[in-house]
Amino acid sequence: MDGKRQLQIGELIKRSFAPVFHEQGPYIYGTAFVTVTAVKVTPDLAQAKIYLSIYNAEDKDLILKKIVNHTHVLKQALAARIKHQMRRIPQIFFYFDETIDEMYKVDAMFKNLKTMYPPSVQEEE
Repeated sequence: MDGKRQLQIGELIKRSFAPVFHEQGPYIYGTAFVTVTAVKVTPDLAQAKIYLSIYNAEDKDLILKKIVNHTHVLKQALAARIKHQMRRIPQIFFYFDETIDEMYKVDAMFKNLKTMYPPSVQEEE
């Protein structure tokens, strides 16, 4: 269970990374659309795990590798935005959030089931 300060810092980082990716993204990974879905901060506020959702890209792993390779640049841009709210900027780690992809897979499976087994027509009484 995360503490109140952890949740506050996580939300601050999440909200602050949106403009960072908007500004720095085209230089790092091109036209892909990257959003921050969640941020988990350690209890000592020294590390932050940032979960990303990536759209409009053929190779999502390549985009994530490019982001990881440019962590220093992204952390500097984040620090410029939140330096007045925090004393120390946490070390950041990026992870791919597969929740949305899994949701689409499950939705596709349900659609496939509907076509294979259409609902039976019930007679009105």
